[in-house]
Amino acid sequence: MKPLLLLDVDGVLNPIGRPTPDYRRYRCTIGGEVYTVHLNPRHGRRLLDLARATGAELVWATTWEQHANDWIAPRIGLPSLPVIPVSTAEVPSEHGEMFKTPHVAAYAGRRPFVWFDDQVWAQDEEYLRVHQGLDDFLLVHVDPAHGLTSRHLGMAHEWLTLTGFSQGS
Repeated sequence: MKPLLLLDVDGVLNPIGRPTPDYRRYRCTIGGEVYTVHLNPRHGRRLLDLARATGAELVWATTWEQHANDWIAPRIGLPSLPVIPVSTAEVPSEHGEMFKTPHVAAYAGRRPFVWFDDQVWAQDEEYLRVHQGLDDFLLVHVDPAHGLTSRHLGMAHEWLTLTGFSQGS
């Protein structure tokens, strides 16, 4: 089974802290609302390299949903990616998991995955393991003030390679 690399936008590719000089500022208009995002154009190449090296498939796991393909992907050099629908109008969690977690579990099924998100915590891991019966995943908590770093990408590469899910090794 081809592993998944799941990507959030805000806090991961668009840090909420003061961006470093390697980030560029963009204005995006969605449904009449204007959003300012800060994106590092090198993230796309690095994510594509990770996917290629590990045989993984990149997938959006963000409230931006399809808008990530319109506004984020072209600015960082990613192709259009599959999108996990993550409606925010769901019933509050019973186990403390984030609202996206059940959607991620349903999409991933039994496929191994690495999930880059700034809101994944122990409750999400417990939900996936205990309530969904999943074992083969790595939750990579990204500090939203700094966004995605080489360390996060290295963690994903190492996990996929050492666990044998990497098809590129």
